[in-house]
Amino acid sequence: ATNSSRHQRSLKMKLIFCIISKLLILQCLSVACLSQEFDFFYFVQQWPGAYCDTRQSCCYPKTGKPAADFSIHGLWPNYNDGSWPSNCDPDSVFDKSQISELISSMEKEWPSLSCPSSNGMRFWSHEWEKHGTCAQSELDQTEYFEATLKLKKKLNLLKILKNAGIEPDDEFYTLNSITNAIKEGTGFTPGIECNRDSAHNSQLYQVYMCVDTSGSDFIECPLLPRSKCGEQVQFPKF
Repeated sequence: ATNSSRHQRSLKMKLIFCIISKLLILQCLSVACLSQEFDFFYFVQQWPGAYCDTRQSCCYPKTGKPAADFSIHGLWPNYNDGSWPSNCDPDSVFDKSQISELISSMEKEWPSLSCPSSNGMRFWSHEWEKHGTCAQSELDQTEYFEATLKLKKKLNLLKILKNAGIEPDDEFYTLNSITNAIKEGTGFTPGIECNRDSAHNSQLYQVYMCVDTSGSDFIECPLLPRSKCGEQVQFPKF
């Protein structure tokens, strides 16, 4: 009888273990698991003059030439170890009806410069599916784009740089002066990314700022992307 009861207990334990395992697997297939937790966001803005002055061609959006201002590239979830999640939920596709009230702002602040000329939907879809789906534990689709637009309003990079005498005039400025101007204007250290034009000049291309997981407040970066800038950086006209 003792051996029989032990055997029954063993079977029950195996059954319970099996049920728990299946429940955990089902939980991991839910959106919460696919969204993955993350540590912070990179909020990335790009300078159109540098984007258009590389070997890759640029095409203005169907709405016309964007303003000579920094524009949004994206809001990207990141981990403190330097890695990042991407394409976290293939079932969560971009739905333009979710951003219908934001489209006019997005056309202005988040234009696509890739070719062929577009209305921005392809660009925004890419950003949501690659990066936004990894932030669904914090922000749904509407909130993700709203949060990004609010960050752009909070951070006027061009004004900060102009106040420091750094203008998009094809002149060269030291990398330190650009970094320090943004740090002084925001209170936080930026990451600066450069590209090279056909003459191999180092050009101010993208500025990375770090944001907390709510997508609302700037923070000091846990780590910055590696800079490929020279000591002298051109701020090209647009």
